[in-house]
Amino acid sequence: MKVLFTGLGSIARRHIKNLRELCQDSVHITVLRSGRGAEPDRETAGWIDRIVYRSVELERRYDAVFITNPTAMHYDTLLAYQDKSDCFFIEKPVFATGEEDISPFLWPEKVYYVACPLRYTNVIRYLKEQIDFSQIYAMRCISSSYLPNWRPGTDYRDTYSAHRSMGGGVSVDLVHEWDYICYLAGVPREVKSLIKKKSRLEIDADDIAVYIADYADKVVELHLDYFGRETIRKMELFGEEDTIYADLHHQKIEWAGQGRVLDLSQQRDEYQKRELEHFLQIAAGTCACDHDIRKACEVLRITRGKNVCL
Repeated sequence: MKVLFTGLGSIARRHIKNLRELCQDSVHITVLRSGRGAEPDRETAGWIDRIVYRSVELERRYDAVFITNPTAMHYDTLLAYQDKSDCFFIEKPVFATGEEDISPFLWPEKVYYVACPLRYTNVIRYLKEQIDFSQIYAMRCISSSYLPNWRPGTDYRDTYSAHRSMGGGVSVDLVHEWDYICYLAGVPREVKSLIKKKSRLEIDADDIAVYIADYADKVVELHLDYFGRETIRKMELFGEEDTIYADLHHQKIEWAGQGRVLDLSQQRDEYQKRELEHFLQIAAGTCACDHDIRKACEVLRITRGKNVCL
């Protein structure tokens, strides 16, 4: 299997490592780099078969292409290299706004899968399979963490997260939350939002986003920020039978009324590999693509503060 990666940032390195562990010697990995970033360390270099710096050095076709460069470059990169494969893995967020013209990517014979890794965590999988969300009257969700701690050894001010022009900002960067909300509860019929820059972080993108969404049978509240010193990623589900606390950071679910606690601990690479395995099945044609560009753009428009979901 021949695979091309466009970019070699932290998420690309993680995918390359996991792909190598899953496929061993059956995968041949090429990385197309701009040459502006730091050289890969020895371990990362050992996972890669070939690094190129010009598109003319690429092979004619690949079995899969991973779009893993900065968000603001995804659209043009995908457009430029879509003749290189019939199967694409696009890192989240899919594009910068969700309002881009996606007509060039509506080929029925091609696969455009957009990453949604939290769906593959034990917590979200349990909620999807075991909880009846039609019986949940309200949800309160939060993702709070400190941006300077996200990427050890990297100045947060130099990352795409810090710059709106590069596709950063907490509202877009943490698209995971709206993805799992829509995955579990469906698409809301109306969303109100407040998206601002309020902290003293040295960034030019938004660092807080607060939403309230209306459904026919429930209300959902969501808080996102870049400046919380304690990492929090959880949801509270309020229903007829009980109140359920689902903690994605500590990987457990609690039932307030029952006093029950379910430990769903796992390593990050476990759910990242689970998603890669699913993508490989899609690439092999053994299952359908269940999160494409159209769906990812719908969710991205919500994160950007669109009042009414289409």
